[in-house]
Amino acid sequence: MRVSTAQFYFQSTQEITNKSSEVNDQVGYISSGKRILTAKDDAVAYGTLAGYKEGLQNIEKYERNITQAESRNSLQEVSFSNADGILQKLKQLFVQANNGSLSSEDLYSLSELVGNSQQELLNIANTKDETGGYIFSGFQVDTEPFVIQPDNSVDYQGDTGIRELQIAKNVMVELNQTGDAAFQNVNNAIGDFTPSYITNTSGINVANAVIADPSSFDSLSFPPEYTFSFTAPSDLTVTDSNGTAVYPTTTYTAGQTIAFNGVEVQISGNPLPGDQLILAQEENISIFDTIKSAIDWMNVGTSSATPEQHQVDHEEILNQLSSALNHMTIRQTDAGVRGNLIDHQKTSHLDAELVMSKGKSNIEDLDYAKAISKFEQSQVALQAAQQVFVKIKDLSLFNYI
Repeated sequence: MRVSTAQFYFQSTQEITNKSSEVNDQVGYISSGKRILTAKDDAVAYGTLAGYKEGLQNIEKYERNITQAESRNSLQEVSFSNADGILQKLKQLFVQANNGSLSSEDLYSLSELVGNSQQELLNIANTKDETGGYIFSGFQVDTEPFVIQPDNSVDYQGDTGIRELQIAKNVMVELNQTGDAAFQNVNNAIGDFTPSYITNTSGINVANAVIADPSSFDSLSFPPEYTFSFTAPSDLTVTDSNGTAVYPTTTYTAGQTIAFNGVEVQISGNPLPGDQLILAQEENISIFDTIKSAIDWMNVGTSSATPEQHQVDHEEILNQLSSALNHMTIRQTDAGVRGNLIDHQKTSHLDAELVMSKGKSNIEDLDYAKAISKFEQSQVALQAAQQVFVKIKDLSLFNYI
């Protein structure tokens, strides 16, 4: 077969180029430590490797979110734990304030201590995170959520927004508890209504007032507030805010359940003729409102004009403080449950990361011994091709004459 000079040069150059490319490829593998750099190295393995890389990138993103969620949740747990301690101390002070041997000056001193506790709790409710945002203000992270007023009442300026982060596929975790949920929406210790006593010479108190049958509760036709009037000798009449009788005049027996319009009420004590109270619908009571009531109660001193009612007020405030403590326990539990979810996902990601990293390593990591051997073989082949070309390129028929 006749081989032209041009064809010889082309074939030789192509062979040297291919061998040089193989050497360069081997250098790339060795320098990177990877056996697969492009799809042409191993198309199937390259696709599997891409899946591993995407999975590891997602895990890295989730782990960053988990770190942030852990920080925020821990801050909430600490805040609720500290708030619980303050409420425990405040409750003890309020129990102490009911000691009949205390003077008005003693009560004023206790009132100041309760006021200090109120400020401590307010500081907790206005806690900031590491970015300077308020953790209990909902979406309004730049707005101080709770502001105390001159009369010791506290207003909430945040909203009900819940911020979330994705910590796994299809798994979202809440970053915050809103201020109203954390400090305002405390279950009313009595039930669904709050009493105010117009006349209470007997010292009766509402033990329980609930909407027992929501389907029968008609607040439009018979709107709260409900007025309870005890008349001689032991009659009771209940009217709504329009003056309509919802519980016509009936003989009342101490301790009986008073039922009307889907509402059930139980009153402790033996009412006297002329006793009168009003029930206003109120399912939740702010912690700060309860503390304000405690301060106001202490500031009355020992000179209450209605000692029976003063004692009833103390009992109701104390019960509401207990409800606030239960509420804070629930808040801590919610944070704990959220923390468990975060920990579970964190562990799950660590396990998945280990498996994926191992799979990725098995596919792409280079066997250096084999790679160096192959590199040396490719290098020898390249050198041989170059030497053959050098020896043959100058040959012609004149070399044989």
